[in-house]
Amino acid sequence: MSLLPQQIRVLERGWLSANNIVFHEGAEATLVDSGYLTHADQTLALVEHALEGRRLVRLINTHSHSDHIGGNASVRRVHGCRILVPEGMAPAVADWDEDALLLSSAHQQAEPFEFDATIAPGDELEMGGIRWQALHVPGHDMHALAYHAPRERILISGDALWQDGFGVMFAELHGDPSGLPAQRRTLETLRELDVGVVIPGHGAPFADYQAAVARALARLAAFEQSPERMAKSAMKALFTFTLLEKRRMPRAGIGDYFGQVAIFRDVSRNFFRKEPAAVAAQVIDELLKAGVLMEQDGDIVSRG
Repeated sequence: MSLLPQQIRVLERGWLSANNIVFHEGAEATLVDSGYLTHADQTLALVEHALEGRRLVRLINTHSHSDHIGGNASVRRVHGCRILVPEGMAPAVADWDEDALLLSSAHQQAEPFEFDATIAPGDELEMGGIRWQALHVPGHDMHALAYHAPRERILISGDALWQDGFGVMFAELHGDPSGLPAQRRTLETLRELDVGVVIPGHGAPFADYQAAVARALARLAAFEQSPERMAKSAMKALFTFTLLEKRRMPRAGIGDYFGQVAIFRDVSRNFFRKEPAAVAAQVIDELLKAGVLMEQDGDIVSRG
């Protein structure tokens, strides 16, 4: 039996693209998040199928990272829909500030797009005939919003909460110590909500809400105890993301890549006091040992 009302379609994606959520609204529909740029054609096909003949009138984002906004421009071109974004991310999108959007520092891609309106924390909106409240959930993204339907007990959490954790702490990686405290406030706020099912930014919808929040708080506590552990986890996640996009990279060149890409270079030196090539070698070895990546003919290859 489905965890969700019949008018909600969750398009569960791989880790290069965030999940897409389609809400049926009579003859119209709303979409939440649009996936990564290089998956735009796949996103369009999946959304078209999920619309079941309806007209897509709105695209709403949870936050500004590339795997959530990368398909915005393509979706708008095809469907002519309005785009609504969290108000905190609006200046970076309006100016297309690739540093603020973490595109240049992480060597990721997204196509510039225009938006029509913003959503502020505390705003209410209707999607799929359901009333949702916008909640500020900083940490992974300091301007992120989650959407909570109190009556139906559903939470669209973006990357603020997954079944087994939450997204990378980018603020901390860039030298802003407010990221971990913000993530703690977010999780403590979410813990007080009455939620029966979560639609996360990645992974399948799940019902074990309080257990997931407890797991996330335990993970956060470990990061608070050891910033190096947080940084190592982030490097693994970001390099796995890189391999999902590139598919394979010569092992001999990955050390240089870590030295060229700002977030890998800066985290290597600031958190580990090591040259990027040394951190790259450690990250690769640990991901190979864990079976996340594999080696073929001198290349490191994604299993995804």
